[in-house]
Amino acid sequence: MPLRGKTVGESKTETLEVVLPDDANPLGNILGGKVMHLIDIAGAVAAHRHYRRHVVTVSVDSLDFVRPIRVGQIILLRAQVNRAFHTSMEVGVDVYLEDYINGEQHQTSSAFLTYVAVNEDGQPTAVPPIVPRTAEEKRRYREALQRRRHRLMQAGRAQRRYSKGAFCP
Repeated sequence: MPLRGKTVGESKTETLEVVLPDDANPLGNILGGKVMHLIDIAGAVAAHRHYRRHVVTVSVDSLDFVRPIRVGQIILLRAQVNRAFHTSMEVGVDVYLEDYINGEQHQTSSAFLTYVAVNEDGQPTAVPPIVPRTAEEKRRYREALQRRRHRLMQAGRAQRRYSKGAFCP
């Protein structure tokens, strides 16, 4: 029996937290690893909302930090499933800084993550399709297929390198 399609809105999530001194480097900016951790959590929540079962992170596309987030500012993450394939989902996560005094928000980074749905035995399992409704959701849906093709091509290259022992010490 085919799975019922779900809207992008059903997967949307937004999370925020204040950047504290323990999250920062000596310059007072949030650590890149902390941002990556928060991106993975926000992305996983969106994937969980779409599938309502276990998912595992498979890949993260390139991640650029275009603006620092300072101690005392708020880091805001918005995530949504862009497209669901057979057992995998692409989730887009946009990261913003918010100045809590003046309320201004500025995008600092974004990433596309791939999650695979798994059953209780850790085996991949089918996910419901995504139903894009708005023009923006439809654009992200189309572009997700292009990114997936690129990821699969890159994964094939990496697999060939690994199988030849190129990365073995």
